[in-house]
Amino acid sequence: MGAGRLAVILMLAIAGAAWGQLPAGAGREETQKVCSACHEIERSVSLRQDREGWKTTINKMISLGASGTEQELAATLEYLAAHYPSTSMPRLNVNTARAIEFEARLSLRRSESAAIVKYRTEHGGFKSIEDLERVPGIDLEKIRAKKDILVF
Repeated sequence: MGAGRLAVILMLAIAGAAWGQLPAGAGREETQKVCSACHEIERSVSLRQDREGWKTTINKMISLGASGTEQELAATLEYLAAHYPSTSMPRLNVNTARAIEFEARLSLRRSESAAIVKYRTEHGGFKSIEDLERVPGIDLEKIRAKKDILVF
């Protein structure tokens, strides 16, 4: 078996496994189609957000090239909000969180999330929201809006 054929079989197996992980429900097919076009579905559903957070994420993905009909995008939003809500997530520990968690949970840009991790690495852990506000180049309003989910 050639390497190319093996790679295709492996990709199909991974896609099938991810598809099997999505809970049944309205919008499942649309979510699979929209999200897996750019990256693995596990990455998409690893986030836990409220409806507004999912809407922000979908809009961000569209700005990065994701596509779908208006109906597919609406179905994806409803599916993600119903099956991957923020209420089932623990609070975000700013001293141990990875950049992707800051990006997803606080709706920050990738560069802002990376700046938080870099600042933490260079200056040590955060003790309060005021410490976090010292990180240059981050959207403080987004952080303040979700301060209730943060732990230090």
